[in-house]
Amino acid sequence: MLINTSRRSFLRGSLSSAAVVALGSTVPQFLVRAAEGTAAASGETILVVIQLSGGNDGLNTVIPYADDVYRKSRPLLGIGADRVRKIDNHVGLHPSMEGFSKLLEEGRLGIVQGAGYPTPDRSHFSSMDIWQTARHEAPGNSVGHRASGWLGRYLDARAAKQPGTEHDVPALNLAANSPRLPLALVGNEIRAGSFQSIESFKLDDGGNTNLRQAIARAVDAPRPQDNDLIAFLQHGTSTALESSRRVQEAAGRYQTDVKYPETNLARRLHTVAQLIDAGLGTRIYYLDIDGFDTHSNQAATHAGLLGELSAAITAFVHDMELHGHGKRVMTMTFSEFGRRVHENASQGTDHGTAAPMFIAGGRVKPGLLGKHPSMTDLDEGDLKFTTDFRSVYAGVLEHWLGIASNEILGGSFAPLPVTV
Repeated sequence: MLINTSRRSFLRGSLSSAAVVALGSTVPQFLVRAAEGTAAASGETILVVIQLSGGNDGLNTVIPYADDVYRKSRPLLGIGADRVRKIDNHVGLHPSMEGFSKLLEEGRLGIVQGAGYPTPDRSHFSSMDIWQTARHEAPGNSVGHRASGWLGRYLDARAAKQPGTEHDVPALNLAANSPRLPLALVGNEIRAGSFQSIESFKLDDGGNTNLRQAIARAVDAPRPQDNDLIAFLQHGTSTALESSRRVQEAAGRYQTDVKYPETNLARRLHTVAQLIDAGLGTRIYYLDIDGFDTHSNQAATHAGLLGELSAAITAFVHDMELHGHGKRVMTMTFSEFGRRVHENASQGTDHGTAAPMFIAGGRVKPGLLGKHPSMTDLDEGDLKFTTDFRSVYAGVLEHWLGIASNEILGGSFAPLPVTV
């Protein structure tokens, strides 16, 4: 009988190739660990994370339209009170964010103001690492720093707390371009998967029914019951085939009255909706949208990005509600930093600090959460954060994912109330 350590070592080295031989080159390796149970059956909550890469200009997203400093600091890029989608007498949403304005009216959108961290780093790579790991120590000062992400550590802790869940598809990254797994999803024990379309779940049999039947017979053929490794491989391949079949059938019958926009982000969120409705036991879905590094000619680019984000998430939230998943799916956005208060000479903005986060869904705490940063009490021309992003993570971990946050975040952060 092989012990678990040997089995894990073998799987890391050879299970992927065995899966490819059995299932075809387009099937992701993580399907070998597909679960027979489903999250829907147990009512488990699901978190969808959307990364806004490049540093989103928070001041032109949640706009302090009534502030004189804002108007004077941005004579060309500033958006006036007559154009913003007003939230209250001080701030409003960018005019392109019609969908978010509707979600706010419906009580399905929370806006975390001024999210950031002490002594901010204005490097894209370093700051993104900080957000994805939820650790701010210098490299080398902390064991595991930049080696694992906050969501990866959550998956590890969940597996330790609930033995047996390591056979689930725990987290999926729906990549826009590179299939590289984001650091946020990297764990020490549990591995997440990454793919770009629902076709990745398809058994690549070339439409040959005989081949499909032959594969099924080979998988179901009797094997020695005293060999733990062979039994595990057989079970893994069998569940992978079953997962592929279930997802393909669900995709075929999936229907919705919600019209998703014809954008990259919306298409991927539509895929997430299909996978959730298929009943996969996946707790975390991760997506990204690039282009927020707006150093020049910002106005049109930023408007397009915010419009894409707002419309895609709004369609997804409405779709989840339509399919009965509205109260168990939360969507959260973040960016590595905001932009400077003053616009630059190229009609853009440079790397800054604090910026808003959004949370959306049927059970989120709606409205403005936290205080908008002061426009006069600045740090070398940058906003001072008012909400530590790790408090947002703590709220998501404890109030949504149901797990203690201290060990995962490497410290104690007061959980922000993100749910009702």
